[in-house]
Amino acid sequence: MVRFILKRLLMMLPVLFGITLIVFLMLHFTPGDPARAMLGNTATQEELEEYREMLGLNDPLIVQYGRYMYDLIFKFDLGNSYVSRRPIMDEILARFPNTILLTCVGMLVTVGVGVPTGIICAIKQNSWMDKIANLIGLIGVSMPAFWIGLLLSKWFALDLGWLPATGWYGPKYWILPAITVGINTSSLIMRMTRSTMLEVIRQDYIRTARAKGVPERVITMRHALKNCLIPLITIIGLQVGSQLGGAMVTETIFSIPGLGKLMVDSINTRDYPMIQGGALYIAVVFSFVNLLVDILYAYADPRVKTQYVKKKTKSSRKLAAASEGGE
Repeated sequence: MVRFILKRLLMMLPVLFGITLIVFLMLHFTPGDPARAMLGNTATQEELEEYREMLGLNDPLIVQYGRYMYDLIFKFDLGNSYVSRRPIMDEILARFPNTILLTCVGMLVTVGVGVPTGIICAIKQNSWMDKIANLIGLIGVSMPAFWIGLLLSKWFALDLGWLPATGWYGPKYWILPAITVGINTSSLIMRMTRSTMLEVIRQDYIRTARAKGVPERVITMRHALKNCLIPLITIIGLQVGSQLGGAMVTETIFSIPGLGKLMVDSINTRDYPMIQGGALYIAVVFSFVNLLVDILYAYADPRVKTQYVKKKTKSSRKLAAASEGGE
């Protein structure tokens, strides 16, 4: 298992290098001038050229990229923001806890609604509950997050006045963003849980358990759901990674000072170092979440763990045979 983790960590390096290169090229080939965005339309051409020279934007692209990678690899420095002049890592770490909190409350809604609903729909297949849940799930998957967020803000904040529309100052402010994030993902989790449960409950060992008189609750939770965990862990891990990367739309709608809103603001102001640093940080977080998902596979499915044990046993046998041959 340790060798597997180290191998995955090494595989992350070319991925992160590719992301830095792609983001760098996309930023510099996209129309827009950071100097103009910082100084405004009233700045003269001399002031713009002086500002570009100060930021190093007049250097060739290969020189700019080499300077950025040198600082990143040898100094672990993501640079400073064009707007705030603060280090990029300080800006990211100041916003990231809010994104983590939004992810946690959003995933509570996702898992708490999606998994039980999917189980009920599979057990009560083709019933009125299954049809209603599938209809709601289809609507939830189809509706974009920004539209759901605007509707929730209008209904519960403007019309009813029950909840605040913007801000991030306490549990009361978390409800609407959590529902916005959770509706899309819970619909996906519900449909995945239902489909995998339908495949499992038709297996022979489930019929055997019922024939032996095992209670239905035990069959569902211990036998059926346990064998559905691999696809569920995959989907949940992907959703956690994307939300940790920054739920940009949700954070922008509800004015949440998180990583997603920071990225949107940086794109609007052409803050190249902040965009590059944020994209790299998102990639690192997403990669570690995927690594955690792969590790959870071994604990959720004994067959995965057995593969590592077999590999270790084979390698030990080869070493033993080699030592005996040497003697």
